[in-house]
Formats: sequence, C-alpha cells, structure tokens
Amino acid sequence: MGSVADQMVEVLRQAGVERVYGVVGDSLNPVVDAIRRAEGISWVHVRNEEAGAFAAAAEAELTGRLAVCAGSCGPGNTHLIQGLYDAQRSGVPVLALASHIPSGQIGTGFFQETHPERVFTDCSSWCEMLSNPAQLPRLLRVGIQHALGSPGVSVLVFPGDVAALTAPSPAGRSSFLTEQAVAAPPWSQVQALAEALNSAGTVTVFAGAGARGAHEELMHLAETLNAPVGHSLRGKEWVQYDNPYDVGMSGLLGYGACHEALHEAELVLLLGTDFPYDSFLPQARTVQVDHDATRLGRRTPLELAVHGDVAATLRAVLPLLERKGDRRFLDAMLERHCKALETVVGAYTKDIDKHRPIHPEYVASVLDEVAAEDAVFTVDTGMCNVWAARYLTPNGRRRVIGSFLHGSMANALPHAIGAQLAFPGRQVVSMSGDGGIGMLLGELLTVAKYRLPVKTLVFNNGALGMIKLEMLVSGYPEAEIDNGDVDYAAIARACGIAAKRVTDPAKVREVLADALERPGPALIDVVTDPNALSIPPHITAAQLKGFALAAGRTVLTGGVGKMLDLARSNLRNIPRP
Repeated sequence: MGSVADQMVEVLRQAGVERVYGVVGDSLNPVVDAIRRAEGISWVHVRNEEAGAFAAAAEAELTGRLAVCAGSCGPGNTHLIQGLYDAQRSGVPVLALASHIPSGQIGTGFFQETHPERVFTDCSSWCEMLSNPAQLPRLLRVGIQHALGSPGVSVLVFPGDVAALTAPSPAGRSSFLTEQAVAAPPWSQVQALAEALNSAGTVTVFAGAGARGAHEELMHLAETLNAPVGHSLRGKEWVQYDNPYDVGMSGLLGYGACHEALHEAELVLLLGTDFPYDSFLPQARTVQVDHDATRLGRRTPLELAVHGDVAATLRAVLPLLERKGDRRFLDAMLERHCKALETVVGAYTKDIDKHRPIHPEYVASVLDEVAAEDAVFTVDTGMCNVWAARYLTPNGRRRVIGSFLHGSMANALPHAIGAQLAFPGRQVVSMSGDGGIGMLLGELLTVAKYRLPVKTLVFNNGALGMIKLEMLVSGYPEAEIDNGDVDYAAIARACGIAAKRVTDPAKVREVLADALERPGPALIDVVTDPNALSIPPHITAAQLKGFALAAGRTVLTGGVGKMLDLARSNLRNIPRP
C-alpha cells in the first residue's frame, strides 16, 4: 500500500510533476525518501527554500503546468513565503508542500512550531492541513486543481509523522485540468464595445500580459481604428514585436509617447492589463476587457466593462467595427514617440568605448544583440527592470520573467534555475543586480551542483541603484545603499563556475558572446556606472515628492536600444502627401 508520502508522490506524478524544489529536513524526510524511490520525479536541492519557490514559479510560468516546492517545519517552510507571494500575484500554478511539527505536539509551543495553515493564507488561493491519512489522495487533488484552476498557489500542510503513516487505500487515478476554457464575452457587451469604439474619434489601446495569444487580432484592431498601441511591462513581450502602431510603455519605467497617447485620446481601451499605477491612467473615458471579472474597474472608472478573453473579444467585435479613415492622431503619436526616443538614445551610445564604469545601458543593448532568438531572460527587481524594459527586443519567442507584480529582490537567479530545469536546451540568462545576487548568493552553488547552463550577468554598480533613485526623488539623502566593491566573478569561480569580471567596455561584447556560447554555467560580472540614471535639472521640488507622475515619467529617461529603430521604421508607414 505504501505510506502517505508515497501516495503524495504518486498523485504528483499523475499531475505531471517532474521535480520538487526544496531543502531537506526532518519533517520532510518521508516525502524526500518517497521521491528518492519514485521514477520520473526528482528532488532539486536549492540552498534556500525562498529560491525553491521562485524556481517553481518560473517553471510554472514558462510551462503552464503545475510546479512544486517544499519546506520543512517552522523556518523551512516560512522561507517559502517570498517566492509564493511572487507566484500567487503572477497567477501561476504552484503547489507548496509545507510540513509541520509532530501532530501530537501541535499547540504546545514545541520546537520550531508555527501554524502554516495560517501563515500561508495571504499568499495562496488554497491552504489546508492534512491531519489524517484518509484525507489523501482527495485533499491533495483538490489542492492541485485549485492551483491549476485559479491559477495560483496551493499549500498542503502536513505533520511529518502523518506523512510517514501507512496509506489506508490505494491512490487510484484522476485526471487534472490541462487547458482552461476561453471566456467569451456576452453579445450585449460586444455590441456595446463596438458602439463605443465606433463613436470615438480617436482611440488608444493599452495592452498587458492578457494580450498573449492575441497579437494578430490586436494588430487588426489597431489598423481598423488607426489606434496607437502602448503596453505595460508585462505586456511588452506579447505586444511590441511586429507592431507598426507601437508608442512605447507607460508606468514608472515608461518611455516614448504612450503617456500622451493615453491622455489625449477620446477613448482608452485597456486590454488584458491590471496595470497598478492608477496615476498614469486618465481616470476617465476608458473601456476595459479582461478574462477575470474581478479586475474590471479596479484601477480606473469605466464607461464600459467587458468580461472576456482578449483574443476572443477582439475576434467578436472586429466585424462590427467601422474603419477610421483619419490617421492624424496615430501619426502624431508615432512622430512624438520617435522624437522622444531620439532625444534620449545618446544615453547609451555616447563615449561607450571610453566610459568607465561601464554604461549599464550599453551592456543590456549588447546582450540583446548576442542573445538567442528564443532566449529566456530572468530579471532582478530594481534597475535590471529598467534595462530589460528598454533594451530587450521582443520577437514572440523570447521570454522575460521577473517579479513584476510582487517586486521582490533576488528573484532572477532562482527564476533562472527553474527556467533552465524546465527547458534544459534553451538559453537562459539571469540579469542580476549586485544587490539581488548578494541576497541569494548561495544559489550559485545550486547552479554549480547541477551544472545548469544558466548564464548570470551581474550589473555590478556597488549599490542598491533603484533604492538610491527612490531616495533622490523623495528628497532624502542616499544612505546605507552601498554594497561594496565585490568581485562576484571570483566568488563564482570558487563555486566551480566559469566567470569573468569586465571593467573595460571594449571587452563587453566578446565576453558576453563567449559566455553565451560555452556549455555549462557562466557568470559575467560587469562593473557598471552607479550614476547611470540622473535626475534632469528641470524637475521641480513638487515633482520630486515620491514617484509622482511627472517625476516617474522623467527621472527614468534613458536610452532605448533597438526600439528607436522600430519607431523610425514605423514612421515610414505614415502616408506622405
């Protein structure tokens, strides 16, 4: 019959799980041993359970399948929380196995006692405790289905001694969700959407990650309406490529004419975005389409809310739309967009061969050129978000993974571990800040142990760059942001990873290309300029208060890589008299 732990593993295998990320510990030992004896599933020994949860989140996001992490009782499973918050807010299917102290000791203040069924409630869609072997396999299957169906995080809590008990009955078999139904909007909402779009003189589209799989329909919509198309950071990889209507990105890391296009259009159409920064939205004359009805109207008042999948909604409404013949609004926004990019592109092109420390913008632009066409980039929170947003060129095949909603530091390297294990033959690049990699530095040992061909690019400016910027725009003097002059390449070599430190900008391309081509793991530690982003002198004291709208739009002005080429190319689409 086997143990409860054996049955857990059997059900996980039925759900297609191939690995469990975690750190072994006494209350987890029955599960770890069951994995050791099972076929088709393995234990991935990370150095911190937080990294295990991040790795599972990246695997789930890239594959769409259930990914699993685990933590032993007390400190072991509380370490999971950061990565689980990231997975929950990103809406990816992750199951956490959180073992508990011996069942007879619960409630007595026993060694390492916590209450996981309470602790994980806020970072999960489902959290329940297994206290009796008879609850399996049904309880685990319920948890798995919640993770797949939300999608989001499920947490199964179980005392270690219960996991070691004999299972009372066979697990049997049960199928799991493999593909969700597509939400089709009610016909009345389709008609109302068509009426709103037809009656508006000018329309701007702002699309997010929910536009994935709707690129063709989105371009057809923009062509019909002569509408500028902007995007959020998470929407960039699905919206910007092959897009002759592109006007850039809005938000704190925004660039181009997206903000102007949103505020000057007669109607704004939000497609598949839960963009959180409401101060960047016009807060009026807005229509929103989303497959999750709970997101409708929570960032801005709406003239019309449409509940439906983006692609399905656009396919339904396109036959009802009247083609707009006037391109003046679109052409004006494309002109402004190109002009805005031309005024800042020198930030990463001027004196690059002489500038020391190295321009981080230049490093990111070179990475974009030498990386594979289907590369997976994992991006640390902070300034690496800026470089990814502005220099990584999407093409419909590349992926960019980050803690874009939870905003946790140190996510890039553990995300890369999960991405590489899920896709062993694909190029995976971790864009790590020195602050981020320092926080979970031990995961270099995980990369080395499994000889994962992760390429870790460290933007080493010796400081917490984004925190420095936040202090400056808030009027505070910078304090306690110094990370020190650390040679991360030397640390990586000590771990058994091929590594180089780069201080000469003339060497950047050669070293990056060599690292990406070599088999096995590699780390490139690039010493970059901590003052790469400066505050323009015309910013007023009032605008410096927090990340106010004007400050957020202007402070992060910098180079934009190949996006200028795209903008110039799009200008050629403007009809000339």
